[in-house]
Amino acid sequence: MICNLCPRRCNALRTENTGNGFCGMGTLPVVARVAPHYGEEPCISGTKGSGTVFFSGCTMKCVFCQNYEISVKNKGTALTPEELARCYEKLEQSGVHNINLVTADHFAEAVAESLKRYRPKIPVVYNCGGYVSSETLRLLDGLVDVYLPDFKYSDDALALRLSHAPNYVHTALAAIREMLSQVGTPQYDGDGMMQKGVIVRHLILPAHTRQSIEALALLNQHFGDEILVSLMCQYVPWGEVRNDPKLGRTITRREYDKVKAALFRLGMDGFTQDLSSATADYIPDWDFEK
Repeated sequence: MICNLCPRRCNALRTENTGNGFCGMGTLPVVARVAPHYGEEPCISGTKGSGTVFFSGCTMKCVFCQNYEISVKNKGTALTPEELARCYEKLEQSGVHNINLVTADHFAEAVAESLKRYRPKIPVVYNCGGYVSSETLRLLDGLVDVYLPDFKYSDDALALRLSHAPNYVHTALAAIREMLSQVGTPQYDGDGMMQKGVIVRHLILPAHTRQSIEALALLNQHFGDEILVSLMCQYVPWGEVRNDPKLGRTITRREYDKVKAALFRLGMDGFTQDLSSATADYIPDWDFEK
């Protein structure tokens, strides 16, 4: 295929197992982990876990990425849409609350096909970095119940420098608007588990509280109470940024309290983490095999 799935519009040639685009991936989904996960928001993980499928490769290249082994080194196993559908079925049978597709933008066509082959009876969650085109999201219309995007930046220059993602702000805001048009405002079952809706995550970066506060203001301006916001403090310096003068540390209590106070002033509903979340302990093992 000639690929223009992501906002970069690489016009890249991709075969089943090779690709010369930014993501470097073929068209067959490469999967690094299939297992229940308990570290998501309470209305996603619940007591039985979220049935996560972690995809390898990425349309962004965040310098602080903690999933480097799969996002850059592309560790994982290639699956056909039929094999991917069987993964959903097995996870569903294990009793998880939902099927959670993590970083699947560059495999959107195959993911859509897999969900048409087997549509789980539990909610399907689409978990992404927010840097996704509205056209690609429309491939998933009617197949996804809950969207879980990041809104990483309020500053395009910072997005380009740290994630190699041009025009990030406009692209992510347009993506969230498309997500809302598909699934609407939050809906829950009797146990408080989300069945429909959009949760937007924002990760606070050390020494960047101003841009976090501006990001929250943008979300409030564009979406108000249509979305939930998940404010995350789990940043851990990884790879080369360990030596960066600004990014080479976790955030401080003062930084976190400053951004949380802004969230509360805006009156936005959602979730906050405990500062103890800033640890690498939650990074899973990439151990999936057929």
